[in-house]
Amino acid sequence: MKVINLTENPTTYTCNVYHIQGEFSSLNNLNTIIDIGRDKIIFEKLDEISKSAGKKLIDQIVLTHNHYDHTSLLKTVKEIYSPTVYAFSPYLKGVDVLLKGGESILIGDKFFEVIHTPGHTQDSICLYCSENGFLFVGDTGVILKSNNWSFEENSVKSLEYLCTKNVSKIFFGHGPPLENGCNEKLRKTLEVIHDSKVI
Repeated sequence: MKVINLTENPTTYTCNVYHIQGEFSSLNNLNTIIDIGRDKIIFEKLDEISKSAGKKLIDQIVLTHNHYDHTSLLKTVKEIYSPTVYAFSPYLKGVDVLLKGGESILIGDKFFEVIHTPGHTQDSICLYCSENGFLFVGDTGVILKSNNWSFEENSVKSLEYLCTKNVSKIFFGHGPPLENGCNEKLRKTLEVIHDSKVI
């Protein structure tokens, strides 16, 4: 699968906006954006992306949570490209499919598991592909070094679940991806959480 960060060089504060295509052209692939952000530079970047004949540039958008830096351009993008929008939050306008966690969604040419990870927000989700080990986390705190935090029990359980996965690369809502030692760093974060206050 091809992952392009449309906001790698942002012009304003925004999240990473990932455009994902299948590795090989197929009408069955679903061109997907994970988080739409708030930087209009994405329209310039989208104009540079080639698409297969008969394919939409954006088939669907998956939102990792409801914060403005991840969702502000949703209305505009939906009006232009008419994608199907997935999100966990029932309060976001423009969402077509409400997620509950546990679903399997075709993104590009790979299936991803939707994992509900409350903590940063109550509607936060991660997306995990068992085939290639890619994990999209939005702003879910999966890499922590300090135990000066308090965590709800559901947050602990969700990270424990993430630690059962074989992760090869972590794509964050902000900053560059993590490509080395993902499993070890996830486990160290879980140790930090276990040493913290659980409420």
